[in-house]
Amino acid sequence: MSAPATRNAVSPDAATVLPPLPAVALRDVSKVYRSARQPVAALDRIDLDVAPGELLCVVGASGCGKSTLLNLVAGLDAPTAGRLDVHGRTALMFQDAALFPWLTVAGNVDLALRLRHVPKTERRQRVESLLATVHLEGFADKRPHELSGGMRQRVAMARAFAQDADVLLMDEPFGALDAITRDLLHDELETLWADRNLTVVFVTHNVREAARLADRILVLTSRPGTVTATIDVPIERPRRIESPAVAELAGTVIDLLRSEVRRHAR
Repeated sequence: MSAPATRNAVSPDAATVLPPLPAVALRDVSKVYRSARQPVAALDRIDLDVAPGELLCVVGASGCGKSTLLNLVAGLDAPTAGRLDVHGRTALMFQDAALFPWLTVAGNVDLALRLRHVPKTERRQRVESLLATVHLEGFADKRPHELSGGMRQRVAMARAFAQDADVLLMDEPFGALDAITRDLLHDELETLWADRNLTVVFVTHNVREAARLADRILVLTSRPGTVTATIDVPIERPRRIESPAVAELAGTVIDLLRSEVRRHAR
């Protein structure tokens, strides 16, 4: 009688450990806008993986498709071609804080919790905690028009974090602010991102801001936007926007953008 067949045992040490799925994955993604005159290609065959917990900054000349990329990831628009996968919930933050003027600061943050059906008994404590996180204790009863631009963006950030998203999409959220306020908000964003292990995709025109914040910088070509470079940022945290290392990296990215703009102009 022959012996029964046996399976080869695989020890845990020998098992292959698969890497985690990307938080955001784009494969050959293109976006073309149809118009009465002629189609406008915004993005052309974008391939991109954003790792869980990564802070990716996207830079490029005006009109290169940076905001289009965010809209696709957020699900506000659909690609014309290619595949896009997002693992987890997304939240979107714009340059304009887009607060509801008839609601108080607390009401604007509370709305995000209500839309997620968080029980009323929990919401007040969550709102207080989020406002404390962005240093707005004592402003809960104020209306948006009573706040400075930086304070309104703090409320918008608190509202974004109230959504408990896995992926935070930020479309030039600090672009309209003065340098000092922007620098303070960089610190607050970095702290929140690290504490919550968020994945962040951050669009900016400010190359120094990208070098200050990013784990990796994605550089897009002029329209139609394609990936011309991805640059790892090896600068140890915490960083300062005025530091020589940040300035040097920003200079490298600016040189890339200049050569791309010149090529596109020819």
